[in-house]
Amino acid sequence: MAANDRIAHPAGAVGVIVRAPVDRTHAYRIKFSDGFEAAIHHDQLVRLSEFKSGQIRDNDAPLASAGLYRRVIYRCVIGSRAYGLEDDASDTDRRGIYLPSADLHWSLYGVPEQLENDETQEVYWELQKFIVLALKANPNVLECLYSPIVENVTPLGEELLAMREAFLSKLVFQTFSGYVASQFKKMQTDIRNQGRVKWKHVMHLVRLLLSGTHVLREGVMVVEVGDYRERLLTIKRGEMSFGDADEWRKRLQSDFESAFKTTALPDRPNYERANAFLIRARRRAIDSELP
Repeated sequence: MAANDRIAHPAGAVGVIVRAPVDRTHAYRIKFSDGFEAAIHHDQLVRLSEFKSGQIRDNDAPLASAGLYRRVIYRCVIGSRAYGLEDDASDTDRRGIYLPSADLHWSLYGVPEQLENDETQEVYWELQKFIVLALKANPNVLECLYSPIVENVTPLGEELLAMREAFLSKLVFQTFSGYVASQFKKMQTDIRNQGRVKWKHVMHLVRLLLSGTHVLREGVMVVEVGDYRERLLTIKRGEMSFGDADEWRKRLQSDFESAFKTTALPDRPNYERANAFLIRARRRAIDSELP
């Protein structure tokens, strides 16, 4: 609305963001083609590219969700139960992969990159999305491939598990380092804002370093923490002093970097093998039966 209560620009008008807000409680500053500017909140605007594809996406809802959970080729448990760090309050987090039918994948509507069910703590990645993340050495995805708790797997899923070493490379060092840095930042933020750490953040930082070092040295990922269980639970319960936990973190960081210097893993994952598997899977998605 303009100052005189007339409509300056109708809903659907296109403008340019000239100033973005610092957070979602503040408004964007939008400038229109005639020079008129207005403060508009995020829930009152949409990106032009999203608006143009919105009708297809809206119409896709009944199609994209129809039967996709029945197309899961691999389901496992990750998180604390897979690590061996669960307690009575731990959730059961399930992850996996689904292969959409060829007709749906080829359709105008496409398929979602992942299926999520917050109530049951389930997430299933579409096969190509999963493979791309695995090739980038995403820790959550690699843990899914190496989870000790597999609940369901089809023959096609078995083929993927049989080639999981193809996804391991020196990229593990860079990607895991990014996740470690993220956990360390959370730890510093906790100290700065609350004067104390969230012990779960500290535990996961240490666990990531242990996991990443093992991959670089042994060429295989081990999800379950094994002999480190009690020591990690001591951190989780806040029974280890922050000084001792931080000293352990520093030693593990040094071990992690040393393992990277001597690792026998290739510089990059086996893109060709991963691509060949994806193409085979796409061809088998033509069949009515789940491969």
